[in-house]
This record gives sequence, structure tokens and C-alpha cells, in this order.
Amino acid sequence: MPFYLFVFLPLTAVAQDAVDDGNRGVTLSGSIQSDIMVPQNDEAIGAEKTGDFLTNTYADLLLQSQHVDAGLRLEYMEKPLPGFENDFKGWGVPNFWVKGRLGCAELTVGTFYEQFGAGFVLRSYEERSLGIDNSLLGGRLVLKPVKGVTVKALGGRQRRYWSWNKSFVSGADMELDLSEWIPSMQQSGTELTIGGSWVNKYEKDEDIFVDATHRLNLPKYVNAWDVRVALNTGPWSLLAEYAQKTQDPSFDNGYSYDRGSVAMFSGSYSKKGLSLLLQVKRSENMSFRSRRSMIGSSSIINHLPAFTQEHTYMLPAYYPYATQLVPGEWAWQAEAGYNFKRKTALGGKYGMSMKVNFSHVRWEGETFYQDFDVQLTRKLSQEFKLTLMYMNQRYNKTVVEGHGGMVNSNIYVADGKYQFSPKVTLRGELQYMATADDEGDWFFGLLELSLAPHWMFTVSDQYNVSTTHLHYYLGSVTFNTGAHRLQLSYGRVQDGYNCSGGVCRYVPASKGLTLSYNYNF
Repeated sequence: MPFYLFVFLPLTAVAQDAVDDGNRGVTLSGSIQSDIMVPQNDEAIGAEKTGDFLTNTYADLLLQSQHVDAGLRLEYMEKPLPGFENDFKGWGVPNFWVKGRLGCAELTVGTFYEQFGAGFVLRSYEERSLGIDNSLLGGRLVLKPVKGVTVKALGGRQRRYWSWNKSFVSGADMELDLSEWIPSMQQSGTELTIGGSWVNKYEKDEDIFVDATHRLNLPKYVNAWDVRVALNTGPWSLLAEYAQKTQDPSFDNGYSYDRGSVAMFSGSYSKKGLSLLLQVKRSENMSFRSRRSMIGSSSIINHLPAFTQEHTYMLPAYYPYATQLVPGEWAWQAEAGYNFKRKTALGGKYGMSMKVNFSHVRWEGETFYQDFDVQLTRKLSQEFKLTLMYMNQRYNKTVVEGHGGMVNSNIYVADGKYQFSPKVTLRGELQYMATADDEGDWFFGLLELSLAPHWMFTVSDQYNVSTTHLHYYLGSVTFNTGAHRLQLSYGRVQDGYNCSGGVCRYVPASKGLTLSYNYNF
């Protein structure tokens, strides 16, 4: 067992003692996540053995009391997993904070996460699978002076891997819940919220030349502001938001002095058996970083959602879309879901659900991404449920990845689940991608046996039919007991992009034995 687990596992006993002793009014909780890999070389897929033992390990501790909370996170990545080598190598305690509450005020000192509205001008968050942790080191004050009013003010330096950027980020946000002041709205179940935000970045000037003799005069202060309104009434939910950013020359936009803007509308309707969603977004030059010379997913202050469906099946997610901050995007997404009632012509004995989704992203006549998919789920017997999916996708690989042209594909998915008993379930997937572009056709198959409540056994294979004829096989065993989860897997992982919410990170090919452990206390 790695030394860091010896350090933190004894703390779980202390945590349990604190939880059990209700007289103290203090609780200690936390979590441990450790992914350990023994890598192997595999020339066929381009996997390289970068060490005998690789690990990404995180341990979080949280101390809570009536008026004061405190927490910290230990991260150990002295020999990190593939894809994390250059930036994350090292270990330490990058996140630590103390939070105090008194009356209507809450003050946090240390590192913290925050999001204003949809995140157009500020979103600090953690996404470990993408290697993102852009927490702020400084202070945040939250006030709720009267019912329905929330005011936030903050300032700090943004984390970048094992250091903090020298620039200073500050901002304020106010949100008003008008339904708290209007009794008739409360009686009808209507919620109306309006909000506004302001964020400032201060970054010192630096020597950047457009040629041998001409130096750019870079603004030290960049301001961004945001306004929004949200309405929820009956089956309807509506959200509109608009943000602007002042001149912000950066590596992303070729050191352009153009201003940035983004506007978004989202509307949904939901009642028993029917759901509708429509989203539209237009953004232009909205790259907003705490370091103007950075690229990739680091040092980003804000967030623009992709407005494309995040697929969970392997081949529909093979070409994930990453939000293009520069020059900009027009993005549309529409989705409809309907449940056909039981004992009808289309619903059959047990009923059937259908979901249709369409996404389209473009800029100035050029399509960046588009997909259309239909998904049907029907229970064919008391024990067997079947899901069928068809997807047509257009993926502009040149725009998203820098090369490769437009990839047009048709994808077919069949997902069946058979329940032998309340504790024994077998699930299988068959997927096929047909395309004449890029690497051609792909096949994916999966079998998953669940023996509740403790065991799960999974085997899968992704096979390139057209060009490389490579197999990406993977097998895993998962054991759960109480707050512990342990998974052992072996196989190949293809290189590619791992994405979430329109943010992507490249992951190199790998092969080997992986042990994952999770514990919450």
C-alpha cells in the first residue's frame, strides 16, 4: 500500500469518533481517491511505459462546526498517470480553506470555487478527469441581508497546477429572488430570479512585439459583466443571459483588441410523459484567462457550455465537441422526449420512451459540429429491457483538433439488460460507427455482469474495422462494500480527447494494469 494511504487511513477512525460524539458539535469527514497504474509498452497502439508505478491520488478532509468550517486537499502525483506528466508532476496541499458564518454573512479565506450565473464571466471548479482545478486563492464574502437577496464579493489568484498565476481576479455578484417578495408568485409556485455580475482581471504589462520594433500596449485591467433572468412556472423553465468583455489581447485571439460577448437563451417544458428543450447561444471572442499567453484548458476564468449532447455510449462520444472560444460560435440544441403509455399500440405491455436530440454549431457559414440522434427504450418482458439508438454526426476535426477535415458518420447502438433475479443483472452493448472519413468504421462490444450489492464484472472491445484493425480490449472487476469501492482493470486505452461540458483534454494511448480505490467517510 502506498505511504500516503498509511497517512490518511488512520484519520478515518478519528473522523468516525468525531461523528459519533454528537456532544462536541464538530464533525470530520472526507474522501480518498487513488488511481494506480502499472503501465506497459505497446508499439501497436503507441503506448509507452513511462514508469513502473504511476498514480494520481487525492485525499480531502473537511472539519465542520456550527460557525466555522475548515478543509484541505492533499494531492500526490509524483509519478502521474498518462496525460498528466508535464503539468501535474509533484505532490503537496494546493487547496486549503477556512469558512466562518455569523448571522447573514459567510466569509471564506484560502482556496475556493465559485460560479456566477452560467459561468460566462466566472467559473472556478474542479474536474479531475480533465486535469482542471482553477480554484482561487484569496477571500470570498457572501451576504444574505434580507430574504431573496444574495450578494457575493471575491478576490484572489487563480491556481495553475502547482502554482498560482500572478494576475489578480476580483468580482461581485448579486442575485434577487423576486418570488420571495410576492405572495401570489409563491402561491402559484412561480419563481423569478434576476442577477448581475462583474469580474475584473489585473495582469501586468509584458513585452510582446508584433514585429522587430513595435511592442503591444497591453491593458492591465480587463473587465467583464453579465446579466441574467430565470423564470420557472408550472411546466415551463426559461433562462436568458448576456455577457460582455472589454479589450483582452491574448494568445488565443492573436492579440486582437476586439471586445467579446456571449448571449444565451434556454427554454424547457416538462410534464408527465413529455419534455421539450430548446437552447441557443452566440459567443464571440470570449476567451478570458488569468494569463494572456496561455493556451489549452489552463488559466481559464470563465466557461461557455457546449450546447451539444454529452453522450455516454463509447462510439457516439468518440468525436466529442470542444467549445471554440475564438473566433466564436452559433450553437443550437433541441430535444424532445415522450413516454408512450402502457398497453397502447406503440407502448406495448410495459410502455416505451423516445428521445430525439439535434445539435448544430457553426460560425460564419462553416459547420463546426452537428449531430442528430434518436433513442428508444422499451421493456420487452418483466426481465428484459432494450435501448436502441441511431445517430448521424458531422465533426469538423480541423476546427476542433487542428487537422483531419470533416468527419461524417452514422452510428448504431443496441443496449440490452436482462435481470435474472433482484441481485443478478447482465447488460450488453453492441455499437457500430460507419464512416468513410478519418480512420473509418469502428465496432464496440461490452458485457457487464452485476452481482448486487458487491460485485461487477465487465469486458469490452473496441475494434477498428477499416484501417488499423486494432483491438482496444479492456476487462475490469469492481467490488463495493459500505463506503469503499475497489476496481481492478487491465487492457488498452486509445489516445484521444476526454471532454466534459465542452472542455476537452488530450489523453495519450496507454496499456497496463490499473487499480482504483475510492473511500468516503
